Amino acid sequence: MTRRPSPPRRSGRPTGGQPGGKSAGRRVAGRLRIIGGDYRRRLLPVLDSPGLRPTPDRVRETLFNWLAAALPGARVLDLFAGTGALGLEALSRGAGDATFVERDARVAGQLGENLATLGAMERGRVVTADATAFLAGPPTPCSLVFLDPPFRQGLAEPCCAALEAGWLAEDAFIYLECEAGLTPVVPATWRLHREVRAGDSHGRLYRRATTPQSN
Repeated sequence: MTRRPSPPRRSGRPTGGQPGGKSAGRRVAGRLRIIGGDYRRRLLPVLDSPGLRPTPDRVRETLFNWLAAALPGARVLDLFAGTGALGLEALSRGAGDATFVERDARVAGQLGENLATLGAMERGRVVTADATAFLAGPPTPCSLVFLDPPFRQGLAEPCCAALEAGWLAEDAFIYLECEAGLTPVVPATWRLHREVRAGDSHGRLYRRATTPQSN
């Protein structure tokens, strides 16, 4: 799931959508390329929307190399989904299902259409909602979560804390992308597994453990 000026960017994604509408009447700014798996090399429209752009190919390739063993059958939650670059890549590489949470109805509608284009509607669900409001609802444990909130809005830490309220499987992976220079406070049960930097963003992959980390 390169940063924005104002409004805050969302790694290929603004914030949290139900499929709807047609692409006609929406300005397409570019294409998202799936880089591996069943949908490899498929190109999907990316809307012309402030701050919206896919997570760079190099970062996605690195991240999904790290996650290769965890993807088959994974239950995925893609928060602040935007283009859905990370969730779609996970589906392409064998994830069992994915829920995409996107606040912007236009962006969510395009994401739903892209799922249909890939023939992935049975495994992908788009929810039009603010991510923080979504996390306040009834949880479903997930084995892989992508969290890429808008920069400089103070959303990373509250969302990380909210995920601990039943949204994470015991040994879940959590990928958090935020602005460079920010070291977010995460739950004590999360262990830093890998990290990657690109431009003014810093991506951290955590693995949830059964016991809190000792100081």
